[in-house]
Amino acid sequence: MAMDPFSQLILTISVTSFLTFQWLFHKVSPWMSMRISPGFLSLSDKQKVEWNSRTVSTFHALLVGIFCLHILFFDDAVNEDPVWGDPTLVKTNVAITTGYLISDLLLIFYYWKAIGDKFFVVHHLAALYAYYYVLGQGMLPYFANFRLLAEFSTPCVNQRWFFEVLGYPKSSRPNMANGVAMAVVFFMVRIAVMPVYYSRMYAVYGTEAFYLVPWGGRVAWICSSICLDIMNIMWMHKIARGCYKVLRSAHRNKAGTPQENGKTD
Repeated sequence: MAMDPFSQLILTISVTSFLTFQWLFHKVSPWMSMRISPGFLSLSDKQKVEWNSRTVSTFHALLVGIFCLHILFFDDAVNEDPVWGDPTLVKTNVAITTGYLISDLLLIFYYWKAIGDKFFVVHHLAALYAYYYVLGQGMLPYFANFRLLAEFSTPCVNQRWFFEVLGYPKSSRPNMANGVAMAVVFFMVRIAVMPVYYSRMYAVYGTEAFYLVPWGGRVAWICSSICLDIMNIMWMHKIARGCYKVLRSAHRNKAGTPQENGKTD
């Protein structure tokens, strides 16, 4: 059975995305990092692998996040029918993310000693399972797009690691500014949006559109959402505590309280 032209386009976008992210990891990130940050050259091989992985991750997060906002504000079809609205733009965005996730999984397995993480493998596989229903059957575009908004917190999380590996003390101004930005952005795109997300889910629950979604699709949608948000609340708690500790220690240092620099874990 021949694929329709749009499905071929989506497949092409996913493959192109995969190849692009591999190229960014192997070629662009090392070349760019050496010029932007001299400290890159003094890193160990393992650290360089993680550095390049996080550089690519930041690029993906910004690209997909901006696309998400555009869909959220301007794609009327998806906003009016969150379960079965025309998923053209959402499919394109999810195809880019699918290519990235497969690329990242390959790198995680290949460089397991440097960046291997069972949690990330489970996360990526769960996301790919959910995206199968979006790409394959065009369902739940609004919810798939809404979930991708969470990517906006990724650049700050990665930047925190960059500062750490380059030896910036936790009490340094760039590190603190990034820490506060990370806490604020994480809260906005993962916690504050929960009432909006679940109110839309509640509004369509039990409707005809809802019952047209196959059982597997409903599991991928509802169960994964709840599990992800439990993790998001736990992460938010850790980030808020860490942010509070660093800010409090910086305030003490300013006030002249003797304290070892950077040891504010």
